[in-house]
Amino acid sequence: MKTLDAKLDALAARPDGGDFIICYAADPDMGGGLRPTIGQGIDPAVWRDEMAAITEAGHIDILLASVSTMAHLARDRGLFRESPVTPAIRANDTTDIWMVRGGSYSTQPSRPFATTTVREAMYGTLHPEPDQAVDVPLGLWSITFNNDLEADERSLLRYRDFRAEAAQEGFRHFVEVFNPNVADPGIDGPVGDYVNDCIARMLAGVPRASRPEFLKVAYNGPHALEDLVTGIDVVVGVLGGPPSTANDSFTLVRDVKRSGGRVALFGRRIKVADSPILFCELLRRVADDELSPEDATREYHGRLTAAGITPSRSLEDDLAIETPELLGS
Repeated sequence: MKTLDAKLDALAARPDGGDFIICYAADPDMGGGLRPTIGQGIDPAVWRDEMAAITEAGHIDILLASVSTMAHLARDRGLFRESPVTPAIRANDTTDIWMVRGGSYSTQPSRPFATTTVREAMYGTLHPEPDQAVDVPLGLWSITFNNDLEADERSLLRYRDFRAEAAQEGFRHFVEVFNPNVADPGIDGPVGDYVNDCIARMLAGVPRASRPEFLKVAYNGPHALEDLVTGIDVVVGVLGGPPSTANDSFTLVRDVKRSGGRVALFGRRIKVADSPILFCELLRRVADDELSPEDATREYHGRLTAAGITPSRSLEDDLAIETPELLGS
C-alpha cells in the first residue's frame, strides 16, 4: 500500500492521530515555463533525476509534477511501480500561477484554466487500451477566491465539471485554495476567515463520493487553521509558500500539526534546499515528532558540513523565523 493511502485510512479512523502527509510539489514548469530550469541554469534531465532520487529516498508521500514530467518519471522510468510514494499531477494550471518572464497574468483575477484532461493525466493518452494500467491516479485542482462574483463563479463551475470528469474516470484529487491573488479584493475582515468560509460553502455542495482526498491552504495562522480543521470533515494541510530558512520550514510543519493540520505541500522550500533529500528526511522527522525544529536545523547544518556541502546560510541565520504567522510560536 502507498503511504498516502495508509495515512488517509488511519486519519479517517482517528482524525487526531499522528499521521502526517508530505508532498513535494515539483511542478514549477506549470507556472514559470523555462524560468525554473533553463532560466536558472538547470538541465531539465538533472532536475528529473533529482525528483527521482527524492522519491526513492522515501521520506515523502506524494510527488506532484506536471503531466509532461510524469511522462518521464511514471511511464518511461516506471518510478512508482514498486514505490510507496504516490505520483500526482497538477490537473489545472490556473492563471494566478502563470509567472512567465515579462508577464502580469498572476496579478489579475484567477481563471480556472486546465491544459490537460483527466484521461491524459491518468494514461498519457486520450485513447488508452482497454487493459492499460493507470500510471497517475491522483491530481491537484487549484481554486483561488477573489471576492469577485464573476471570477469565483467561473472557478466553481469549472471545479464542478472537473469533479464529474474525475468521478467518471475514477481519478482521485486533492484541492489547493490560495488566498486572493488580486491586490485589493475588498474583504471586510481577516483573509483567513474569508477563505475558510469559501471552502466550507463550496464543500457543502459536494457529495462524499466526489470530495477531495484532502485540502491544502495558505497558512493564515493557527486560529484560522484550527477553525477549518474543526469545521469540515476533510483532512486539511498547508502549502509552503516562498523559500525560507530551514527552521522556518520545520516550525511550519510542527505548528500545522499542533493546529490539527495533517499535510504539508512544499515546493520551492525543498527545491532550493542545499540538500533536498536531507531536507526531506529532516522534514519527515519533525512531522513524526522525532525532532524539534531547532534540533532538526542544527542536524541539517552538521550533516551538510560532514558531506562537504557549504550551507548557503549560517546556522544562526537558518534558525531565524521569517513567516509572520509563525512568529511567537
